[in-house]
Amino acid sequence: MGFASMPMYDLPEVRGALDGLWDGLARHLRREGVADVPDRLTHDRSLPDLWNDPDLRFSQCCGYDLINGYAKTLQPIATPHFDAPECEGCEYASVIVVREDCAAADVSEMRGAVCVVNEHDSHSGMNALRALVAPASRDGRFFSRVETSGAHAASIEMVKNGRADIAAIDCVTYALLKHHRSAALSGVRKLCRTERAPALPYVTHRAVDVDTVARIRTALFRTFADPILAAVREALLLKDIEVVPASAYQRITAFRDLAVRHGYSRLN
Repeated sequence: MGFASMPMYDLPEVRGALDGLWDGLARHLRREGVADVPDRLTHDRSLPDLWNDPDLRFSQCCGYDLINGYAKTLQPIATPHFDAPECEGCEYASVIVVREDCAAADVSEMRGAVCVVNEHDSHSGMNALRALVAPASRDGRFFSRVETSGAHAASIEMVKNGRADIAAIDCVTYALLKHHRSAALSGVRKLCRTERAPALPYVTHRAVDVDTVARIRTALFRTFADPILAAVREALLLKDIEVVPASAYQRITAFRDLAVRHGYSRLN
């Protein structure tokens, strides 16, 4: 039996909506004749275990993963449009967050600050931020220290409690927190945003054949058009979807390349 996961925006407040979205998608997948459709989403399994498993039928990943560590493991199906202020079509950005009492008006003023990232292989938490501050780096450094939190919400908390001064937060996560857990954003403010890139794609394993990928894609589009699922889509800030080829995600390497040109290959 195959399995499915949606780990990228699996906040406790929206887990019920994610499960509801999967119930609808699973129904459409079965109508399209897709075999081995699981009844439930898999939650709380490590990402390497998820994305390296050839029984993976459906998931969502960071674009950075799609073109780097999992380029030979995952293939994109389609990319959602999110109802978040920093999103435009199928593209998203990161919100740069500082404490509410921070006097900085520009990110260049944060030189020497303590930075926190969710993960060092995250586009939204690391790669986009690295490109943003690279022009202001000196001798390959910008921050005094870089910490790792493990999750965007945890990064915000570290900024709030003074363990870090600045973080780049996926704008969809930020919008979901504002909508479902507004207290999490109390004490922090937006400083600016990064450049946009293609948003987090829905994916399946490379082992899945072309015909099945097409059936999954059709079911996914029908899920986004299904009026029965309007409430769960709204809770997840999902408003549209389009097919974005894997090649489009190579734009993410432009963020890295910009930083390298400024002698800032590592976020530090």
